[in-house]
Parts: sequence; structure tokens; C-alpha cells
Amino acid sequence: MSSPTIQTDLQDVWLPDEPDAVFSALLPALGKVLECDRCFLYLRNPESKMGMVPYCWIRSDEIPTVLDSDWKAEPESLPEEDPLFAAALRTEASVFVEDVETADPKVVNVAFEQREFGHRALIHAHLCQDGQLWGILQPCVFGQPRVWTDLDHTVIDQVVQKITPLAIAYIQTAATESEAEI
Repeated sequence: MSSPTIQTDLQDVWLPDEPDAVFSALLPALGKVLECDRCFLYLRNPESKMGMVPYCWIRSDEIPTVLDSDWKAEPESLPEEDPLFAAALRTEASVFVEDVETADPKVVNVAFEQREFGHRALIHAHLCQDGQLWGILQPCVFGQPRVWTDLDHTVIDQVVQKITPLAIAYIQTAATESEAEI
């Protein structure tokens, strides 16, 4: 993966500057750049603690999807059961897990990850602003560990900076639309 290739693969993603178009274009482009098997975007309203996964890209049909475009309440037990989610709620830096099976149990609940997601390596990228978690971008790899390079870290940091305001706009628009339906 060279920097010019990344630039080419991701540059067109930002052109529409409209959340749905950006997210739809971003996930396959990011999957290619990071050479991962699945990439999904979890969006949440920090006020209502409702979330959904409206965008998911998979490399092949053998990879399970986690797509769910219905808003659902986050289980109250989730931060205790999932240390990655707890870190995201604390708005800590994104977490790069090279091997779910050998990761520190304080960072990763192996049983939870295997049951809920099935991946072997992942990036848990936190979309945060003003001390609130608005979403999680999660590229991952199945079947084998993955060493995440400095370039992978840089790409994720840049992508998170660009999509966080779009995620907030998406969520605020969805909240306004759902209030109008009531």
C-alpha cells in the first residue's frame, strides 16, 4: 500500500459531502486501502443511546454482514460486556487489535467478539466530539491476525476526522425526521 494509491482510492469519497453518499463510497474504498474483509459503520445518538449499522461492506459473500438500519436501544450491559465499547464511550483513542484471541482481556472480551462479530483482527475507530460518542467505524479481518501499520493508523485517523461531522449530521437529521413522525 503506497500513499499515492491510498490518495487515489479515497479521494473521490469526499466529493459529494453528503453523509449517505460519503459513507456508501467510503466503506468499499477503505476496505480496499486497508486490505480488510469487512468494514461497517455503527452510528449512535448519544442522547437517546440508540444506535444502528446502516452501512456495511464485505469483501465476499463468505464474510457475515452486520447491517441493521433500524434504530435500537443499546443494551445497558454493553459497556461491561464489551471493553472496546466502554473505551469508545469514554471517547478514548481508536483501538487497533492485531489478534482478538491473544489481546489483553482488559481491551477485548474474546468470547463477546467471537459471538457477535467473528473477526480475528479489527480497528475500533471512535467517532467522538465534545466528549460524546457518535459512532464506531470498524474495519476487520477474518481467519488470521493482522499487524496494523503506521500507515493504517494514519489512514484511520484522517478518515475519522473527516467522517465524524458527517456522522453527527446524519444522526441529527435522523433524529429530526423521527420526531416529525411522532
